[in-house]
Amino acid sequence: MRVLVQRSGESSVSVNHKIVGQISQGLVLFVGFTDGDSRDEIQYLAKKVVNLRIFPDEDGVMNKSLLDYGGSILSISQFTLYADTQKGNRPSYIRAMKGEESIHLYDLFNEELRKYADVETGIFGADMDVSITNIGPTTILLER
Repeated sequence: MRVLVQRSGESSVSVNHKIVGQISQGLVLFVGFTDGDSRDEIQYLAKKVVNLRIFPDEDGVMNKSLLDYGGSILSISQFTLYADTQKGNRPSYIRAMKGEESIHLYDLFNEELRKYADVETGIFGADMDVSITNIGPTTILLER
């Protein structure tokens, strides 16, 4: 499982020119799964995401988590996190879990996140337009 975390201001996701999810501040997550990912990994990474200290404290130091700072999560399914470009210029996605399997893990991951924060999502498997104000910029890859 891979989660690309971005500290965010205004961010939204649209499908067919209609906004389906948006946040005013918090985290944008791009989430991908591979074979062998488990419920334990999902729970671990959900806790890691909300406790990641990437928000500024009173002195401007990245010392606060989403739980301390406040904000929401915009979670986007992203199988391309498992792109492999080792053999040429056309990425292979063979390591990405198939959609019919990964949708269940994605839903479970978002349920775990909702224990800690408000969560907005895109539409699994849809072509989405994602608009992100990346604050910092701060972008961190988590993998388990």
